[in-house]
Amino acid sequence: MQVGSPLLSTPKHDQDSLVITFAPLSLAEVYALAEDNANGAIVVMSGTVRHQTDGKAVVALEYQAYEPMVLHIFRQIAHEIRQRWADANRVVIHHRTGRLEIGEISVLVAVGCPHRAEAFQACQYAIDTLKHNAPIWKKEHWADGSSSWVSIGACEQSPEGC
Repeated sequence: MQVGSPLLSTPKHDQDSLVITFAPLSLAEVYALAEDNANGAIVVMSGTVRHQTDGKAVVALEYQAYEPMVLHIFRQIAHEIRQRWADANRVVIHHRTGRLEIGEISVLVAVGCPHRAEAFQACQYAIDTLKHNAPIWKKEHWADGSSSWVSIGACEQSPEGC
């Protein structure tokens, strides 16, 4: 982590970048953090704020997180990825907090591996595990003026997957 950075980050592995931040996320930055000469593939998953959920018009999302535990979970995910896909050499998990408008990126996950199959599997494992385990909540603000808090883990129960 750079001095003066608005990010909270505590990677366990030197090549990991595990961050929770109020600042906008950068796809180019996350991709660059996942780059390595040993990679044959980098798979990136970008979660963005969409305009509707369950047929209701969304105007914004607001994310809150228990940051120390979120970073602990991110470190666990990176460790588990290396246990399952030993050749994984880069794990990048960045998540936003605060209010996000339609089209803004809420989460970026990138995994660099020598082979594409492992990179795809590890990236999917990372986002699925994050959504299930990380103490992150989102408040959906709808066009009708109403809003509701949900745990992102509850998204797995929705047919749309939040």
